[in-house]
Amino acid sequence: MKFKNKILITGAAGFIGAALSQKLLAEGFDIVGVDNLNEYYDINLKKSRLNEIKKISKMNISKWTFYNDSIDNLERINKIFEIEKPKIVVNLAAHAGVRYSLINPHCFNKTNILGFGNILENCRLNNICHLIYASSSSVYGGNELLPYKENQSVNHPVSLYAATKKANELMAHTYSHNYNLPTTGLRFFTVYGPWGRPDMAPIIFAKAIAKGEEINVNNFGKMKRDFTYIDDIVEGIYRCCLKPATPDIKFKTLEPNPSTSYAPYRIFNIGSDQPIDLIKFIEIIENNLNKKAIMNFCPLPKGDVIATSADTSDFYEWTNFYPSTKIEEGMKKFINWFKEYYF
Repeated sequence: MKFKNKILITGAAGFIGAALSQKLLAEGFDIVGVDNLNEYYDINLKKSRLNEIKKISKMNISKWTFYNDSIDNLERINKIFEIEKPKIVVNLAAHAGVRYSLINPHCFNKTNILGFGNILENCRLNNICHLIYASSSSVYGGNELLPYKENQSVNHPVSLYAATKKANELMAHTYSHNYNLPTTGLRFFTVYGPWGRPDMAPIIFAKAIAKGEEINVNNFGKMKRDFTYIDDIVEGIYRCCLKPATPDIKFKTLEPNPSTSYAPYRIFNIGSDQPIDLIKFIEIIENNLNKKAIMNFCPLPKGDVIATSADTSDFYEWTNFYPSTKIEEGMKKFINWFKEYYF
C-alpha cells in the first residue's frame, strides 16, 4: 500500500536512522533524510548505510531524498521543511555517547538542545501531524529501581548526554501543550545489530577479540544491560508513526504521570526487558567468533550506570508490540555482518 504521508528523518545516516529509512521506504513512505555526516565516528560506515538505503529505494516506488545538513543550522532546516513539506518527523539526530559528553559538552548542547529546538519550531510552523524523537534509557541516571518504568523519576542524570535527552522530553511537552503538537519520545535501551555504531560495546569488543587484543570490562564485570536488537527498535518506531500521541484522558493533574499528559504527549521505553550480565554478553561474542577474550577488569567509568532494564508494558499497550529478539539470535546476525563488513 502506498502512503501519502512524507516522513522526514534526521540522523538518517546513523545506525537507527538508516535502518528506519529502509523500513519506511519498503512500507511505501516517501522519506526525506537529513544528516551532517560528522566525524564522531567513521564517515565511510555512514556512507555505506546511505548506499543500503538507496538500494531499497530503487527496489520500491517510494522516493528517497537526502540532505547533508545539521539540525542546528536553522536556516537550512527551515528551507528543508519549506521544500519538502513532511507530515511526520522522526528526530534521531543527536550527539551520542555518555562518556564523550563529559569531555566535549559543547557539541551536545549545540545539536541536542539547539538543534532539537529548531526541529520543534519547524514542526509548529509547518503543521506537522506527529513528531517522534529519540530519548534514551540514560535519562534514568541514578535511579536504581529496576525495571525502569516511564512514570519513575528521571531527575538525577549522571551525564550531560542524559540531561540533554531529559531536556528534549521537557521541550517536547511544552510544544504539545502550547501548540497541540503530538509528540512521542522513545527511550531506547542499548541498541545493537548489523551496521551498529563502532563506539559501542558490540563492535569494540568484537574487533578486539577478533584481533586478540585486550578489552576493558567495566565495574569488574558486574554490569547488566538491556540489549535491544535494531529490527525491534525500527518496528517500534514504525508503529508509532502510525499512531500519533494523544492526550491521556485519565491524566490527573494532582498526581501527574510524567510519561503522559493532558496534551498530546507520550513517553515510552523500548527495550528487550531481558537484561544480561556483561560477562555473558562477552561469552556470546566469544562463541560466535570462536576466540577467547583477553579481559582487563576496570572500575565503573564516570557517567555510566551499573544496570539497565526496561518495563515495556506501556509500549505494548500502545502499539501491541514488544521487542522479542533473543540476544543469542541478534548477536549471531550482528557477528555475521561484522565479519563480512570488517574482514
